[in-house]
Amino acid sequence: MSRAFTAKWGGWTLLASVAGSSMIFIDGTAVNVALPVLQRDFSAGADALQWVIEGYALFLAALLLLGGALGDRFGRRLLFAVGIVVFAVSSIACGLSSNIAMLIVARCAQGIGGALATPGSLALITAAYSGAERGRAIGTWSAASAMTAAAGPLLGGWLAQAASWRWVFFINIPLAVLVLVALRFVTESRDRSAPAEIDFAGALFATAGLGAVVYGLIGVQPGTPAPFAVWAILVGLVLLGMFVMRERQSAAPMVPPALFRSRAFTVANLYTFLLYGALGGSLYFLPFELINVQGYSPAAAGAAMLPFVLIVALFSRRAGGSLAHLGARPLLSIGAAFATGGFGMFVAAGIGRPYWTSFLLPSIALGVGFAYLVAPLTTMVMDAGEAHGGIASGVNNAVSRVASLIAVAALGIVLGAEFDRNLSRYLGPGLGVTSATRGIVERERAQIGAGHVPADIVDPKQHALVSEAVRHSYHLGFEMVMLAGAGLSLAGGILVVVFLPANVERTDP
Repeated sequence: MSRAFTAKWGGWTLLASVAGSSMIFIDGTAVNVALPVLQRDFSAGADALQWVIEGYALFLAALLLLGGALGDRFGRRLLFAVGIVVFAVSSIACGLSSNIAMLIVARCAQGIGGALATPGSLALITAAYSGAERGRAIGTWSAASAMTAAAGPLLGGWLAQAASWRWVFFINIPLAVLVLVALRFVTESRDRSAPAEIDFAGALFATAGLGAVVYGLIGVQPGTPAPFAVWAILVGLVLLGMFVMRERQSAAPMVPPALFRSRAFTVANLYTFLLYGALGGSLYFLPFELINVQGYSPAAAGAAMLPFVLIVALFSRRAGGSLAHLGARPLLSIGAAFATGGFGMFVAAGIGRPYWTSFLLPSIALGVGFAYLVAPLTTMVMDAGEAHGGIASGVNNAVSRVASLIAVAALGIVLGAEFDRNLSRYLGPGLGVTSATRGIVERERAQIGAGHVPADIVDPKQHALVSEAVRHSYHLGFEMVMLAGAGLSLAGGILVVVFLPANVERTDP
């Protein structure tokens, strides 16, 4: 049975890695579709909703490097198991949350568990496979991870509509059990050259710095002075500068400087920052657009990106296998080009048009783009940092998470500025909206900033006018966000064309 299982699935290592990373990726995206439902259940403002996502992403991004270093030092299987247990327990706490503050705290704990587990998933594969088999195994992992990340909205929307948003978290428990069972058959691996000292100070600087920057970005409200937010950003940048200095001077840095002597590794991580910033930052706002503006049900909103799921799942492994023949540069360039086109198509979606003529084509284009880039990008990173598998994985995963973390907060400012500008225009004098209603809208700006106007805050006679103004204003902000996503993707494509050598990862004579 063991040989048959190995031949068919690539072994227990691949099963544990795929199942473990899948539950982490699912919760990274499934919660997004449930946010409009959460907003109504908890009467939460747009800033609190952002922290439901950002709290998770913050600790996941900031501690991934520490998780990779701990895994290399004490054993990747051990840290992977510990991370899965922490993630499962905090998932239960998320599902039992009685208010938005409790949910945010539990999401932060989820991020810690994810940071301990995520580097180990790829590092275990790197230790267990070599050569072409490694490329295929990473391709399988990449396809499964991308598929579950993209399937998360479909699952989250269906659960939020058919049962409760709480089940988005409870489904992690059987997956965690599966991972822990599979890990019993996985051989432990570690980096024998890893230093005994662990850079906890660096992890503290990274966490505090990123947290302060994100806090400041979320706190910036277009058109209103926010000195506390500006100071938070400045403090965060100082702390991040101290993190860089710490890594350069430390005898045992979380990120060995030698990793960045590889041009391929450096370019790959810059490309990751741009493309995953575009994806994570832009698509955070998609469920609000679909549910609050377009009138989709949560399940339909989750299903809107199903073409993305299927295309990435079907073709990522093939792209990973073709890396040795074509090289990384053409695959990454094509991926960025399709992603740019996909985000651009979102701008032309309009309001009220059928799905087939609005959101289908962008989903297909993004699927093709990420099918081309996910596996080659991951393989290139892991091969460039093979001697430090856990750390190399941690760096690249951290970059993708930091990109999404910063992009959600920064693009929230872009959307908010456009939303405010157009809302003032739609609610201007002479359009039937009373001054009293405009005052209420201004006071409830945080709650309606996600595109939904609760029925009980505005006079019923004025509600239709305000709702229509809010819908159109949010949509125009959404268009600006998608334009920004297209710009980031285009920049990624230019980056690899200009700076990545043409023969990277190509082994043909």
